Amino acid sequence: MRPRRTDALIMGVLFAVLTCFLIVPIGHAVSGALHDDSGWTLFHVRDVLRDPQLVAGLRNALFIAVCTTLLAAVIALPVALVSARCAFRGKGLLSALLLAPLILPPFVGAIGMEAILGYEGSLNALLRHLGRTGPPLDLLSGGGFGIIVLLEALHLYPILFLNVLAALANIDPAMEEAARNCGAGPWRRFRRITLPMLRPGFFAGATIVFVWSFTELGTPLMLGFRTVTSVQIFDGLKEIEVSRQPYALTLLMFVVATAIYLVGRATLGRTRGGASTKASVRRTERVLGPLGTVGAWALIGGVCCIACLPHIGVVLSALSVPGSWYGTVLPQAWTLDNFAAALQHPLAAGAVRNSLFLAGCAVLIDLILGVAAARILVRTKLPLRWLLDALIMLPIAVPGLVMAFGFVSMSLAWPFAGRAPEWLGWMSAVMPGSWWAWLSNAPLAAMGNIVGAMPNPVPFLVIAYAIRRLPYVVRSTVAGLEQTPVDLEEAAASVGAGPARTLRRVVIPLVAANMVAGGLLAFSLSMLEVSDSLLLAQREANYPVTKAIYTLFDRLGDGPAIASAMGTWAMLLLAATLAAASSVLGQRLGAVFRG
Repeated sequence: MRPRRTDALIMGVLFAVLTCFLIVPIGHAVSGALHDDSGWTLFHVRDVLRDPQLVAGLRNALFIAVCTTLLAAVIALPVALVSARCAFRGKGLLSALLLAPLILPPFVGAIGMEAILGYEGSLNALLRHLGRTGPPLDLLSGGGFGIIVLLEALHLYPILFLNVLAALANIDPAMEEAARNCGAGPWRRFRRITLPMLRPGFFAGATIVFVWSFTELGTPLMLGFRTVTSVQIFDGLKEIEVSRQPYALTLLMFVVATAIYLVGRATLGRTRGGASTKASVRRTERVLGPLGTVGAWALIGGVCCIACLPHIGVVLSALSVPGSWYGTVLPQAWTLDNFAAALQHPLAAGAVRNSLFLAGCAVLIDLILGVAAARILVRTKLPLRWLLDALIMLPIAVPGLVMAFGFVSMSLAWPFAGRAPEWLGWMSAVMPGSWWAWLSNAPLAAMGNIVGAMPNPVPFLVIAYAIRRLPYVVRSTVAGLEQTPVDLEEAAASVGAGPARTLRRVVIPLVAANMVAGGLLAFSLSMLEVSDSLLLAQREANYPVTKAIYTLFDRLGDGPAIASAMGTWAMLLLAATLAAASSVLGQRLGAVFRG
């Protein structure tokens, strides 16, 4: 086995990496709102709270998050109950389709929903065809608040579904059987037994849904809904060097998300005192007859059909000749040229190359850090493993927009810009003058810059992608190590193999499939990262795929068609990735998406 000292050193390196590239960016985003040239102050936060427009943006963000979480719960709870407790024909197919929303970011789905539900979209065209003579439905008026909620709920309900499904699997059927023997009916058993046991799993999924929708940037941006905190932060980047307002907005977003999490954990995130939620026997699924099967298909199939509407709209937009889908139920002219253009258009082709490079570098970093972290978590008993695990999973809970803004703020401070902080002044007395001059005057300015005259966001994008997706690689690798007997590593050590050789010749071959699965997920999700891409890439030469889709969608002519084709390519990539990962991880695939 690896010596304890080596394990402690590796864990120290992991802590250092996570501190520098996770805690420090978050600290920059937070401290920028509370500190200026005059010292520590709450002035900038109070200034934001006195601005009616900014308060309205915060209120809208909260309302979107609450409505999205409630709608996702309404969708996920009954579907999870039927999936977990009933057996019927076609269940496997429907279970796979339930996860289809994960392959399309909601801001790309906004393109399809606008084509279907817009003023001159398919829905209004169909209503006119059916004889409706009233004014067209204007579902996107005022930025389409309802469509934003619908898109985000349809995209995020699988996360809540997976968490609830896992919680249902852990409920001991004997507890419900005991309640049945005491005369409790189905509703009473659900309310008094099942629901309390579901609370931790529901809370874990609902927290991710709430934080994600509260800070979602791409969907309201695509639909032109600008009175929301995430978009106001995005717009505030133009004046970040002269105004503290974006920092204050980011701090408020971070505080609200954290407060909601803590309140939810105190009220929903715990089971009844001492009650066990681990099943001691396997639940027998209820086999549905013909009528029950029709009902299950109506419920789950209906959810799948509605959830796939954005996908259908994006694909149809990609297949239509520009300008041919306006005021009609379906496009009037079809073409495959948009798919070729999505790979050949100067902006699109450059964005694909950028995303491939950025995602590839991020995955390489994740694999190195992920294997080391997974081994520390599974194979050692070091006292601070719980803290390492918490830090690794923190990017799932912390708003992506907060982290992205933190990297922007980090790029404006030493060592990337400005002078060295005063607490480093003592080094001037022990270093040669030329060395101190270099160290004190933004020594890393040439390595990374986001909002300068000649931006170079590549290092920040790679690091941001890697940190955001590290949890998926760690969780999939942990799953592999937990299934691998430790005896093989002990045998290698007993014949003189050192830690590095044991890792290279024993550990990595045994968990290679899990590493590939986690790496594929990290790669595809990095290719489709929204917050980091929109905030950190400020020049077309550096645009990743998602920033290019956003830019092309706003361009006249063939821009929306090419953006839709790029979204379709991205959807196919993520679908293939999830299928490959599922074939390796099986039922454990859900663990990487659970809170």
